[in-house]
Amino acid sequence: MLKNIKKLTVVSAVVLGLCANSAFAANIAIVDVQKVVSSSSQVQALKKEQQNKAKEIMKFIEKARKDVAAVTDTKKKQDLEDKYNKELTAKKNKMDKEYSAKLKSIEDSISKVIAEQAKAKGYDIVITKGIVLYGGSDITNDVIKAVK
Repeated sequence: MLKNIKKLTVVSAVVLGLCANSAFAANIAIVDVQKVVSSSSQVQALKKEQQNKAKEIMKFIEKARKDVAAVTDTKKKQDLEDKYNKELTAKKNKMDKEYSAKLKSIEDSISKVIAEQAKAKGYDIVITKGIVLYGGSDITNDVIKAVK
């Protein structure tokens, strides 16, 4: 049993040593993804679009409140509230679904640009800047230029 543990320890040390050597031999780039995202014109356009849609929903809510307040019959008032709640839920779900699809598309686009920049400059690995304490070549500005 003790021999097996010693063998396992030696094998583990050799594997870790090989991994460490290959990691140091790799050409590593870092990217500040948050900076790339905040600089993206696509992201800015999506934010503006979401703000406009939020304004539309607020107008819808205000109109619904006025319409419901104008009705005096309790049953009709409840039916109207239910109708507006269903419409509001449908609008919000549609808005969220469209936002998610567009955001996914932008993320894919940015990831593709990062990969293209890394390959063009001969990098083997790209790591998010927030994870790296020291080292690596920062390609953030190159990615930002390519995204625009």
